[in-house]
Amino acid sequence: MAFLSIDDLKTLVENPQTPSVSLYMPTQKAGAETRQNPIRFKNLMREAEQRLEAMGIRHTESVDFLQPTMEIDTGDFWEHQNQGLVIFISQNLFRYYCLPIEFPELVVVDEQFHLKPLLHFIKNDGKFYVLALSQKEVKFFAGTGHSLNEVTVENMPHRLEETLLEDEFQKGVQHRVGTHRGGTTAAQHPGSFHGQGSPDREKHEEDVLQFCYAINEALHHQLVEEKAPLVLAGVEYLFPIYQAANTYPHLLEESINGNPEIISLEQLHDEAWRIVAPLFQQDEKAAIEVYQQLAGEGNGKAASDIKEIIPAAYYHRVDSLFVSIDEQKWGKFNPENTTVDLHTEPEPADQDMLDFAAVHTLLNGGSVYTLESEKMPNGATVAAIFRY
Repeated sequence: MAFLSIDDLKTLVENPQTPSVSLYMPTQKAGAETRQNPIRFKNLMREAEQRLEAMGIRHTESVDFLQPTMEIDTGDFWEHQNQGLVIFISQNLFRYYCLPIEFPELVVVDEQFHLKPLLHFIKNDGKFYVLALSQKEVKFFAGTGHSLNEVTVENMPHRLEETLLEDEFQKGVQHRVGTHRGGTTAAQHPGSFHGQGSPDREKHEEDVLQFCYAINEALHHQLVEEKAPLVLAGVEYLFPIYQAANTYPHLLEESINGNPEIISLEQLHDEAWRIVAPLFQQDEKAAIEVYQQLAGEGNGKAASDIKEIIPAAYYHRVDSLFVSIDEQKWGKFNPENTTVDLHTEPEPADQDMLDFAAVHTLLNGGSVYTLESEKMPNGATVAAIFRY
């Protein structure tokens, strides 16, 4: 699976069981180097067994517990990899993901799955949409910096001809006024588009506009609570027509020009990411600037003390969290007295407190920025902006 959603995160978070094993490893995609995959896997599985036995679980029980994971260790499995493999296993849950990003080797065994390395797949500031639009085919995609996946949209029209046939039976239906990008009211009357050219051309543009209204109506229900940017892909003359029908305020000015029917999925992703990536970098930079300003004011609205941030994340107080992606802080959180105990080395049943803060911030509606340690604000390991 190459795309993770907030629902995947919730499933993994909301099934806490002791023990929960999380395994991360880089994988080779092709060639003779794929032979490294099963060797690296077996080494990590031995480490997982040792961690389980350190928790007081007998060797035979550890082997039985990890058996579902061992069953994927086949030649065919290792020959069809991406850049990274992630495995989660507990008493009642077993999942693995072959992902287009390389992970450092890591084994974590505690009462909760370790999810921080995955957050750039599911965090709010890495998500975007693509609408691939042509008169003969309409497709909708959800993407991140690493993947693009088609999404089924209920009641989405797929061909102009089909939509026009349906309209013949619904001529009395009044279409609402379209809006330009940014949510401002369009200058056209409902169901009209003022183009230039012959009557036949204008009639065709009217038909295409009705088609775009139907597409927008389907997407309105799909995106009603979303804020992720939407990129339009299609031939150039379709852009102003769709803009006239659009009501999604996060449709971007820049589009992908060309017939999407002949553009590969990889090319579509690369072009869309080129357009949206600067937006995410701007959001990250702006959030860091806000943090630094609040931290300098000393008004209690920002902090870099992990023992203050952990309970704040748990109790819905963190609005934005900055966390080092390549570090761990092992310990335990007691929600009854809101205390955090930290250890220099992981002890049995410890969690990475950075992972804990990031996951709970996301689940509670906050934004999480996972950064390399040298890019963290003020050199902190973790930093937060509080809601109150």
